[in-house]
Amino acid sequence: MKENNALHYDVKIGSIKPEGALKAIASVNINGAFAVRGIRLIEGSKGLFVAMPSQKNQKGEYQDICFPITADARKALQNAVIEEYNQFLTQGQKQKEEQSVDQEQNSAPTMTM
Repeated sequence: MKENNALHYDVKIGSIKPEGALKAIASVNINGAFAVRGIRLIEGSKGLFVAMPSQKNQKGEYQDICFPITADARKALQNAVIEEYNQFLTQGQKQKEEQSVDQEQNSAPTMTM
């Protein structure tokens, strides 16, 4: 079986959680052929990491429902999610700054003569 290393991850950040270890929930479309929803981005002691969707088994332990098979695929998925999360935060910060500038300009007193 031939392994295709050219995986493309299209990541969408669904929600940001500013408080606690859970930082975001993401969905990932892999090569336009397979979608995974409910991927969690978690802040751990060693930094951000991706947790795949999971469910409890009969022993009460959580098991991933879907997951990358190879270390390279796991690393690529994690990097794609973290990169999109950082871009999402950067865009949000830029929007806040633009809104702040707009508000300052709109609330500045105008001189009439």
